[in-house]
Amino acid sequence: MTAEEETPTPPPEERRDDGLDLARAMSRASARSTPQQRARKRARSLPPTKARSTGAHPDERDPQLLDTTVGRLVEDHGWEVDLRVHGVFGRWPELVGSEVAAHSTPESFDDGRLVVRTDSTAWATQLTLLAPTVVRRLNEELGHGTVTVIEVRGPRGPSWKKGPRSVRDGRGPRDTYG
Repeated sequence: MTAEEETPTPPPEERRDDGLDLARAMSRASARSTPQQRARKRARSLPPTKARSTGAHPDERDPQLLDTTVGRLVEDHGWEVDLRVHGVFGRWPELVGSEVAAHSTPESFDDGRLVVRTDSTAWATQLTLLAPTVVRRLNEELGHGTVTVIEVRGPRGPSWKKGPRSVRDGRGPRDTYG
């Protein structure tokens, strides 16, 4: 045997309790996570076709006006016609005139059918005769073909139902003289 063969190989570096190996590991990790390194990683992760640029011109990341945002929301959900119809409900006196509006109110709108309630049968007849004119005026405001029919309903009859206990198909208050 030679002298070289007899010398034992040094054992692998043992872990020291002085914390030097921990400090080395932390410095390596922090070198990989500097802000510049993180920016490079993010830049590599973006798809090449979607380049993000900044500049003086407005884009979708800028603060938006409330009107623009609400308009986009209404358009995305398809609420344009509903909002216009409810706008008509709010402007009913301007659209049909103050005298007609004093005696009638719009109740509902569904599939081109506008239901209007009047406070007397005479006004129901009057509004039925005025229906083509009112339909034309509403379609000018809402768009052609939005309102196709106006259904005019007269006043509701009196309700004979008083209290929690009542008989269905009864004669009402007249059956107390039995």
